[in-house]
Amino acid sequence: MTSGNQPTVVIVPGFRDHMPEHWQSLLAERLQQQGRAVRIVPQIDHDKRLRRARVENLERVVSDIPGPVILVAHSVGCLITVHWAQETKCAVQGALLAAPADFDNPLPPGYTDPLTLEKEGWTPIPRRQLKFPSIVVASRNDPLGKFERIQELAQAWGSRCIDAGEVGHLGPVDGFGTWPLAEELVQQL
Repeated sequence: MTSGNQPTVVIVPGFRDHMPEHWQSLLAERLQQQGRAVRIVPQIDHDKRLRRARVENLERVVSDIPGPVILVAHSVGCLITVHWAQETKCAVQGALLAAPADFDNPLPPGYTDPLTLEKEGWTPIPRRQLKFPSIVVASRNDPLGKFERIQELAQAWGSRCIDAGEVGHLGPVDGFGTWPLAEELVQQL
């Protein structure tokens, strides 16, 4: 926790890990400039595609932080967070889950197939309510998760769901570098 008694913000990237031009990286920089404590879950080199390795990596990061955290996850980072939340005893003040990937349904060509995702431990996606407040941001044209399906997941997790409109997968390719709404939503948690 920082001297202002604010929870540490933990950035949970997806499969592409930390990217300097991504809104999560830019948010981390802005929050640090404001004096907030921020940790970015580091890339792992072993078993990178396995859910268990990613969840253990998040647990290592969060368990080393004194006091509660706010998680800021994107894409597969949302799935890492939701799987992790089923097991952790760490104190969480809230989570922002932006553009969760829906691995329970087939992904577009060029992405991992359902059988591989199952073998890697990603499916089924947990449907139990999270033990902390959360906000899911859903896109109307996300190629990795249909809007209605993401709404269903948000409801199962007990999350508030925000309709972001047509923002693709909320990545740099979709024009999200800086995403001011992210900072506003973190402040709400």
